[in-house]
Amino acid sequence: MGDRTERCAATRRRRTTITSAESARQQNGGKAATARAHCSASDGLKDRLSCHRLQESLLSSESGYSNYRGILNWCVVMLVLSNARLFLENLIKYGILVDPIQVVSLFLKDPYSWPAPCLVIVSNVFIMAALYTERRLAVGTISEGTGTFLHCVNLGAVLCFPSATVLTVGSMTPVGGIYALGVYTIVFLKLFSYKDVNKWCREMRQAKARTMSRSNSCPSVHRANGSAVHSHVTYPGNLTHRDMYYFMFAPTLCYELNFPRSPRIRKRFLLRRLFEMLFLMQLQVGLIQQWMVPTVQNSMKPFQDMDLSRMVERLLKLAVPNHLIWLIFFYWFFHSSMNFVAELMQFGDREFYRDWWNSETVPYFWANWNIPVHKWCLRHFYKPMLRRGMNKLAAQTAVFLVSAFFHEYLVSVPLKMFRLWAFMGMMAQIPLALFVGRFLRGNYGNAAVWISLIIGQPIAVLMYVHDYYVLHYGGVSEGGTN
Repeated sequence: MGDRTERCAATRRRRTTITSAESARQQNGGKAATARAHCSASDGLKDRLSCHRLQESLLSSESGYSNYRGILNWCVVMLVLSNARLFLENLIKYGILVDPIQVVSLFLKDPYSWPAPCLVIVSNVFIMAALYTERRLAVGTISEGTGTFLHCVNLGAVLCFPSATVLTVGSMTPVGGIYALGVYTIVFLKLFSYKDVNKWCREMRQAKARTMSRSNSCPSVHRANGSAVHSHVTYPGNLTHRDMYYFMFAPTLCYELNFPRSPRIRKRFLLRRLFEMLFLMQLQVGLIQQWMVPTVQNSMKPFQDMDLSRMVERLLKLAVPNHLIWLIFFYWFFHSSMNFVAELMQFGDREFYRDWWNSETVPYFWANWNIPVHKWCLRHFYKPMLRRGMNKLAAQTAVFLVSAFFHEYLVSVPLKMFRLWAFMGMMAQIPLALFVGRFLRGNYGNAAVWISLIIGQPIAVLMYVHDYYVLHYGGVSEGGTN
């Protein structure tokens, strides 16, 4: 009985202790709740007494605010509405001018004469000449000096033969000439790279032979995942027809013995790019026929009369459709078409462009809007000049000079007139680059690059069209001025 009484007393003491602890916690919680209520009431009172704090306006640069998506959407809507008005005005004034049959006549004067495609087929002669020259160099049948001479003759013929053909063949249309010369320009750049890379491989093989190395091949190139299914090529095992024509059709200008390869062909991706190619090609043709051609025709009279105010008005009116077509062309060629070819050939390097739209300097734009050409210039022209001791400014000027030559080559020869507008437009990029780089920064530099793109191109277009009309028609038509 005594033990039971003691246990009952201990149990009552524990219960009393727990009850006291709970009571204490409730009291503390109540006090905390009361304190929070007092604080909340105090804060509410302060909010009623003061509603201002130190802060910047959202549109101030000091605010750190950067979400302008709504303003961007507004700009897009305004752009669509303004151009929709212009397009509707064009339809009311001229009617429907889109004619798919007319596009064929731009390539062919005579349906039984196909000079441009025939000229492209002949380019295989120069491709084979480069391949067999390299084979003779690989086995030592001819010397390096003789091989260099043969390559120079072949490369010179690649540029001279098609231009002479375009200038002498009467059935060659300007558009067909631009297409043929564009293909030959690509072949020239590819064969130049092919010559250089194989020469570097021979130099590496000779260096390894002098050091008694067991391997006489070029070092392996890093390849993308899935490329293990493709055999690894070493020099001179690359000197085959299959390797040469893979390079000729690959969307790159820089040759390698082992290109990065994608693991498989994605059929959905391929079909999407094909649909984009077909749709955007038709859209470009329609916009040129419906929008640009009437504007250009109506611009001839002010240029003939040297009416400065009307010339500026025509230029600004042409700038919108010209720039829109240029942007569509960029997406069609550098994204849709080149990705289509790359996917079809399982070519792994898809960096055909970078963020040129964010360019704050002119050199950044030219280095990022056309990556294949930029890589070629950097690898086969700019860096070799630096290695020979030329300073950077002179090397950059030389690169612009070569680019200006090819721009003029692709325009003046097909039009069969030499006015140097494209050449001067490219060379004008040098002082523009110096000015923008020195005086403009950030958004101002980006705006300057956009203005040069939007205004510069229509100036060249109007110059060439005006001169073409004067040269071939003896004067300028008395087209309307609206």
